[in-house]
Amino acid sequence: MRALWLLPKAAPALLRHLAAYLELVALDVARAQREISAQLIAAVATGICVLFSILFACIGVIAYTWDGPYRVAAIAWIAGGFLLLAIVAALFQGKLARSRSPFLADLQREWQQDRVLFERIMSDDDQP
Repeated sequence: MRALWLLPKAAPALLRHLAAYLELVALDVARAQREISAQLIAAVATGICVLFSILFACIGVIAYTWDGPYRVAAIAWIAGGFLLLAIVAALFQGKLARSRSPFLADLQREWQQDRVLFERIMSDDDQP
């Protein structure tokens, strides 16, 4: 019964907190969207570089069987360059995955703090 009497007192705070929670959700969704797009770009770069490495490895085998002085070295350097790019992109993707923040972390943290305040407001004890 006491909770019904305290509702007008707590309603403005509840509405302000609800608006703040919606803002936190929007911020967390935007951050998650940025992190996912960065991971997607790194994955695409890794895939493309691996594809080119395989392509140039095949061309290297063909060039090795063909007669010419510097074809093999040139193709090997190109394939090595793309392989190096693939390794760098894969390491960057792993770094992004490890540093990714949990989804809705800010909202969860704020809710834990506010829950204590709401429980104190709605408690049956009248302590000044």
